[in-house]
Amino acid sequence: MLQKQINSGFFIIFESMQSVKPESQNRKSVLIHSGALDRSVLVDLYLPPLVRVDALRVLLINDGQDLDRMRFESILSQLYQNNSIRPLLCVGIHAGPQRKLEYGTAHAPDYRGRGSLAPRYTHFVIRELTPFIKNLFPGLILADWAFAGFSLGGLSALDITWAHPQLFRTTGVFSGSLWWRSLDKTDLRYRDESHRLMHGLIRAGHYEPGLKFFFECGTEDETEDRNNNGVIDSIDDTKDLMRELMLKGYTPGEDICYLEMPGGSHDPATWGLAMPHFLKWGWPA
Repeated sequence: MLQKQINSGFFIIFESMQSVKPESQNRKSVLIHSGALDRSVLVDLYLPPLVRVDALRVLLINDGQDLDRMRFESILSQLYQNNSIRPLLCVGIHAGPQRKLEYGTAHAPDYRGRGSLAPRYTHFVIRELTPFIKNLFPGLILADWAFAGFSLGGLSALDITWAHPQLFRTTGVFSGSLWWRSLDKTDLRYRDESHRLMHGLIRAGHYEPGLKFFFECGTEDETEDRNNNGVIDSIDDTKDLMRELMLKGYTPGEDICYLEMPGGSHDPATWGLAMPHFLKWGWPA
């Protein structure tokens, strides 16, 4: 067992964990074997700075392999230095080789069968990763977790948050794949109101007090405009989903935050620019 003092407030215990990436003072990378996914999952733990901490909030992030390209560690360092956010344990979950099968909506795959392993990924997050993190920081983890992601990883984070509000209270969706649908848009039977899977889940669900939603879209996320209204689909899909949330009782500005980035693209550079807005909105100091 390696017991490493991270700061003056508590000890973090690393036991039987294999370090697989170069580490910094505030980032540790480990492999976790998942029985649900039948593979090992690489996870980066971004720890708060060396100050006294007696409680930790947790943010899980899908597509953790993209965080380096966003300069995520530098973003956190600057926010802490400016006293802009509260201490936060960020957990970057690297996607596996079957990303398009593991991410999605757990209740049903899309029209091409993508997302068929989303129930297993949900099991990994809820039944394997969550207890692992709690065991690493006994007595320090607060109850209200958050989950964020990018593109298809954003859809996955929203789906898991919506299905497990007893654990996750905040979600961040960056350029979310909210077009995820049960019927191809080229099919003459296709209707937005009937075949977008996440919108249907929100519509069929119920209001859960305390949930908060952050959505980011770039005006250059894509070029598709299936209804020819002059607005790209990713923005239409996001705004339509926010309307479904409002119909459930969630309030824009209080429960829902929307960030539209002029010139923003579907890439880590744009998401890195949006990340400080999300972190300061979700965990203001």
